Amino acid sequence: MAEAVSGSPFTYTAEFTGATATDTGVEVRQHLEGDFPGGVVDLHYRFRMDGALIGRVVIEP
Repeated sequence: MAEAVSGSPFTYTAEFTGATATDTGVEVRQHLEGDFPGGVVDLHYRFRMDGALIGRVVIEP
C-alpha cells in the first residue's frame, strides 16, 4: 500500500516493498515516486542491531 508523505519540499508516495532478516540485522526495501529529481527511487535500509537496539542504519538506492 502506497502512502502519501508531506513535510518535505517534495511531494511523493512511499510504498513498503519488503523486508529480510539477516545475520546482523534487517534489510527493508521501499519504493518512492514523486516530484523530486529523478521522480522514482527504490531505497534499501540496512539496520544493524546492537542487542535490542539499532546500532547502525544505512540508507541507499
